[in-house]
Amino acid sequence: MQEANRDQQLRSLWNELGNHPERLQREELDCLNEALTHTSSGLHPHHEQLEFLGDAVLRLAASEFIAVAYPQMPVGERSSLRAQLVSDRWLTQLGEAITIEQWWRIGPKASGDPTAAATIRAELSEALIGAVYRIAGLQAVQTWLSPHWQRSAEAVLADPHRGNSKSALQEWSQGQGLGLPRYACSEISQRHGDPKRFQASVTLSPDLAADGWGRSRREAEQQAAEALMAQLKASSSGRA
Repeated sequence: MQEANRDQQLRSLWNELGNHPERLQREELDCLNEALTHTSSGLHPHHEQLEFLGDAVLRLAASEFIAVAYPQMPVGERSSLRAQLVSDRWLTQLGEAITIEQWWRIGPKASGDPTAAATIRAELSEALIGAVYRIAGLQAVQTWLSPHWQRSAEAVLADPHRGNSKSALQEWSQGQGLGLPRYACSEISQRHGDPKRFQASVTLSPDLAADGWGRSRREAEQQAAEALMAQLKASSSGRA
């Protein structure tokens, strides 16, 4: 009975992603289940292999989306936009949008840690992308993700800094006569897809500093710059 209930849950998810649940076979249901089973659960198989696949699929599908939606956009701007559309933050937002916690299987320790929730949403969303690709191909991934990307892309393109916190911080610091922000970055994990693989710190004279984490050095530095910008905004609001 428990397995039948789980199968029904997975069919419901598949339907919400815009697919036909009646077409799912046993192997395909198992694939979805694997994608939604986090390592913290202690269950096998778990999400990591599909997350690895989803990472590659996500970048390809996002590239195709941008090429179709913004055919005149220069390559450099496409690269910048894609970075926003495949980021851990975007994946976390995707997980929130589909309420992925309705279907995930995670360990009791992880379920009681609000800080870990965003990381788990990002990891399992990427694994789910890998599962959708394996079951139904790239077109199914694009059909599912394109509406989410459209909203995100419009928000990014409306931002004069294109979501580039490093650029925004540099512009602010130079405008204040504080010179350039200084970044330091180190690799603290060698696990592929680890959203905290790199840790970056940014400092700005005289005594401003913040930290950030990411799957790449670039992402960690962006997160650090964004954290410092948030500090500055909060400080400014406090003085108002």
